[in-house]
Amino acid sequence: MPWTTQDVPSQIDKTVIITGANSGLGYWTAFYLAKNGANIIMACRNTKKAEVAKEQITSKLPSAQVQLSALDLSNLDSIKRFAEEFQTSNDKLNILVNNAGVMALPYCKTHDGFEMQLGTNHLGHFTLTGLLLPTLLKTPDSRIVNTSSAAHRAGKISFSNLMGEKHYNKWQAYAQSKLANLFFTFELQRRLAAAQSSTISLAAHPGYAATNLQSVGPTMANSILAKAIMWFGNTFLAQSAEMGALPQLYAATAIEARAGSYIGPDGLFKMRGYPTIEKPRSTTNNIEIAEKLWQVSEELTGIRYTFA
Repeated sequence: MPWTTQDVPSQIDKTVIITGANSGLGYWTAFYLAKNGANIIMACRNTKKAEVAKEQITSKLPSAQVQLSALDLSNLDSIKRFAEEFQTSNDKLNILVNNAGVMALPYCKTHDGFEMQLGTNHLGHFTLTGLLLPTLLKTPDSRIVNTSSAAHRAGKISFSNLMGEKHYNKWQAYAQSKLANLFFTFELQRRLAAAQSSTISLAAHPGYAATNLQSVGPTMANSILAKAIMWFGNTFLAQSAEMGALPQLYAATAIEARAGSYIGPDGLFKMRGYPTIEKPRSTTNNIEIAEKLWQVSEELTGIRYTFA
């Protein structure tokens, strides 16, 4: 039998942070976790849109426990501020869903000078997870879920051109950032296991889901053709964002989900369907690359992970 939202177990008394929870996969992840009793912190860059999303959730689920908090993953100061505020008022964190992301943007940089896609999709979540790790470690059986993409299969961690300084291709940069998500997930799990922690790290991807993610790049580039292509794909080829959220809901909540798993849709070309364990690109097993990316990520962000 396929795993559906009906299979999400009780989340009562659990505290959950979801980045980018104001729309798409993040919204539906927040909705179903709130429906099952979790205390949700919607960590979003655009708080006005997040407020609308929160109202949509609470109008359907009047008893839902949903809070908003500003978080800009392209700004290290914003991430540090968010983590400090969260830890000041919370003594546990059961689930961290690193969901937010950007895709195929024209070349631009984060507040701290990183290429925007790697800076937001990987380095932002690397920073956030590292800062929240002490709370995660002291919360029994906590989970960290990173949202990757099937696009990781086309990616390469180009240490000699990590920030696109020498040459830049928006799709290659996106694929690199999604591959980095998986290297981070698996290396984090190795370090958690070595520390004998009950906290686990998993990854998921939505297949091809109709979300706002696809529209930002064409809008920034002001490309009528790209807008038309994305509209056609979202309208006629993609599955819904609600279905696309199932893999990360599974990773976040399913009792049978295992540490270090990569969860994706079970349908044709892994682009749509119900959650299943997927085998990522074999490159992600390269421990040398994983450790080097970890070291570079710590140097760039100034974040040092402590597993004590």
